[in-house]
Amino acid sequence: MPGVTLDTGAPIAIERADRKMQALLDEAHAAGLPIDIPAGPLAQAWRSGPRQARLARTLHLANVTVPALDELNAKAAGILCGRRGTPDPIDASVVLNARRRNQAVITCDPADLRILDPHVRIVEI
Repeated sequence: MPGVTLDTGAPIAIERADRKMQALLDEAHAAGLPIDIPAGPLAQAWRSGPRQARLARTLHLANVTVPALDELNAKAAGILCGRRGTPDPIDASVVLNARRRNQAVITCDPADLRILDPHVRIVEI
């Protein structure tokens, strides 16, 4: 696997010290795999600011990036939602990032992502 893209549930699981999520994160980090936390899911998970120490530490790992939800990505996410009849552009941005980077998505809610792309590789937590 060339890396992972985290959906909103994954950073929430990091903050809650979920063992399965931590094992996946440790494995990806040890292998030097890219870990992407797109800006939308990060915004959805970032609620307590400085008190979110686990997530803050994760964001500082060398192989973690936060892909922007810029104009181009926002339009692409909106188009994907329109084509697939779904309401959540944040989910669409996750799927598009995973596609672009050939990554699996770590999520606790795979159903909506599979509607957007039935072929997306999913690791469920």
